[in-house]
Amino acid sequence: MLTRLRKTRQRLLGERRFSNYLLYALGEIVLVVVGILIAVAINNHYQDKATQAKARVYLTGLKTEFLDNQHKLAVLIDVNKSNLSYARDLIELINNRSQQIDETRFSRLLMKALNNDVAYNPNNSLLTEMINSGSLKDIESVQLRRLFTNWLANVDDIAKQEHDLSIQREHLIDFFRGPDTSFKTVLQNAGAMPANDETSNLSEKSNLHLLESRAFENNLLMFILTCEATDENHYQPLMDNLNTILGLIDEVLDH
Repeated sequence: MLTRLRKTRQRLLGERRFSNYLLYALGEIVLVVVGILIAVAINNHYQDKATQAKARVYLTGLKTEFLDNQHKLAVLIDVNKSNLSYARDLIELINNRSQQIDETRFSRLLMKALNNDVAYNPNNSLLTEMINSGSLKDIESVQLRRLFTNWLANVDDIAKQEHDLSIQREHLIDFFRGPDTSFKTVLQNAGAMPANDETSNLSEKSNLHLLESRAFENNLLMFILTCEATDENHYQPLMDNLNTILGLIDEVLDH
């Protein structure tokens, strides 16, 4: 078609029919422009398909990554709640000092409340790679992009809260670093020290006087409040975000 127009245009030019020549020249230009637009549209179509395929690969990988993160967080929530539960039991011992208190029970509650630290360590390798490479923009869902961007900031915020919780935990452990208490007694009664250890034959030093200590009670209450804040204000909202992210990923992949 373009060749025919060009030949006609050349013939008209030779015949000095300039008005018709201009008309055919314009038609030739229009055909060229239309051809370019069609080529661009086809190219954009294939680019969009390639981008969508790339985004699906990323989302599949992110689903695996966030399912792992979900499991890790669920385990950590259980650990924190367990620590909190045993710490509350210790407060009950303090509040019921008129009752006979057993050294073994006190030691075991201490071990269970303070033995397990909490630190969330999610796998963000693929998400970080996408952000650094600019590939996050390939995901069409604006809500997903926003949640992914906020995720790293939320994880950093939780790390700060966990640091505060670790400090409160260390304050309680510090009570067993001085000469007035015996960490060995805690270990023996909690079953963390082998029964055949030679130190188990030595006289046991009681730690029950801590139940009379206002400083110990205050630090225990601070630990409890920080555990509660960690769960209610950080872990649970993050789990809600995780569930939302995984639900949106499934919607996109199933579409």
